Amino acid sequence: MKQTVINDHSVKTMNLLKLFSEYNPLDDKMFQVMDNEGRVQEPKYLPEISNERLIKAYKDMLFARTADLMAVSYQRQGRMYTYPPNFGQEAISGGLAVVMRDEDWFVPAFRELGAWLAKGATLKEVFLYFIGYEDGTVFKNAKNILPISVPIASQLQHAAGLGYSIRYKNEDSVVYAVVGDGGTSEGDFSEAVNFAAVWKAPVIFVVQNNQYAISVPFKMQTRSVNVAVKSYAYGIPGIKVDGNDLFAMVKVLNEASEYARAGNGPVLVEAFTYRRGSHTTSDDPTKYRTKDEEEMMAATDPIDRLRKYLVANNIYDASKEDELLAQFKKEVERQFNEAENYPAYPLENVFKYTYVDMPDDLKQQQIEHEKFLKWKETLQ
Repeated sequence: MKQTVINDHSVKTMNLLKLFSEYNPLDDKMFQVMDNEGRVQEPKYLPEISNERLIKAYKDMLFARTADLMAVSYQRQGRMYTYPPNFGQEAISGGLAVVMRDEDWFVPAFRELGAWLAKGATLKEVFLYFIGYEDGTVFKNAKNILPISVPIASQLQHAAGLGYSIRYKNEDSVVYAVVGDGGTSEGDFSEAVNFAAVWKAPVIFVVQNNQYAISVPFKMQTRSVNVAVKSYAYGIPGIKVDGNDLFAMVKVLNEASEYARAGNGPVLVEAFTYRRGSHTTSDDPTKYRTKDEEEMMAATDPIDRLRKYLVANNIYDASKEDELLAQFKKEVERQFNEAENYPAYPLENVFKYTYVDMPDDLKQQQIEHEKFLKWKETLQ
């Protein structure tokens, strides 16, 4: 009689496929562990996280929100340029922060503040970027992270290439690539996921479905019932997960990363969330969504839900949160002041980083701009 040998690789594959089949995207069923009141609905899927790590995750999310709200204020004061708020989406970056290891790669878009900080970027660097300094995406102390990417979905090509390299070199790491729901309509998304699928690149594609691509609602973005169902076209696992549920995000990302790391290829994760703020500080969401909708979705807030769970289970003392927030605000202000008082941006840096040797037309543009600046000085 032939004996079937089940190795670790097979177990990880079966575990993920079991979870993903139970929450089949064809049925538009969303994976959720904790409800809006912080009550655990699926105890069997509660991820293993120590109370200490859970408190840290909560505080990190709270710090990211504090910094985010203050960043919007700085922009409104004219002290920073256009900024994309993270308000309401903190559990996605929070889940990535729990799961990502130093050797894993993080390929962000532009709304992943908590994950940037978790990977080792500083808030000062983030502020520098949105003040207009290229130095802001150097992320000197962050290992295996790509720069902030504003062109929609273009970063996914790089993620697929990184995943291919990891598989080629047989390295023990995975790539976490993040994009918004609007990015799934870009050709870059299809090309990157298809490439990763063909070459079994260990890439976790995380789609932050916050319901709007600027003003375009998700129902006008695609005829598909959800984003996760698109995984069938590429022959890879896909799941729709409550992106405002930290436990659900950690569970799915853990399973997906084990699956990808075992050599099975990419996974598509649709994190269902809601952008409570504007698309960017140049946007006015009242033009395209209702107050009733905003109030309804506010009930799903990721930080409120996690706080309710922590308090109900005697893990966290919320009575000292005002003091904690005061400390956070002081730290955010300190790092913003450092960014705001950064040395003046060298004019030549605007021109010299496109080519190895600056062509004559760029040299001429620099000369003309220097003349313009001198002319402005004479008017003051």
